[in-house]
Amino acid sequence: MTDAPAPQRTLVLVKPDGVRRGHVGEVLRRIEAKGYTLVAVELRHADEALLAEHYAEHAGKPFVGALVDFMRSGPVLAAVVEGHRVIEGFRSLAGATDPTVAAPGTIRGDLARDWGTKLIENVVHGSDGEESAAREIALWFPAL
Repeated sequence: MTDAPAPQRTLVLVKPDGVRRGHVGEVLRRIEAKGYTLVAVELRHADEALLAEHYAEHAGKPFVGALVDFMRSGPVLAAVVEGHRVIEGFRSLAGATDPTVAAPGTIRGDLARDWGTKLIENVVHGSDGEESAAREIALWFPAL
């Protein structure tokens, strides 16, 4: 018998629009319904320094200022989620970044809206790979 691979961890953020519109419970419900484990969860206000580090790979791009302002506009629910292939699995649950084309049944397809602004409020963030997950978890949950 072979050993099961170690579970992955990812960072999930329910962005200010998701918190403001009351979607935290639904996002967490979908994560747990998929069989993933919540390792750490915290509702917090992200400061500019944390967000600058979180979005460091986008530094200098024209959208970063507006994105940081949006992410500072209200509380964010940060969660460390664990499970087999959780990075890929959560990104599938989240759906396409653009809520207009996100498939029905996904978090963004069901809960996010394109408000017609340059900045798309799309309810959630999920790490895009193992390296970014490790970096992002260390930023948001340094004690883990």
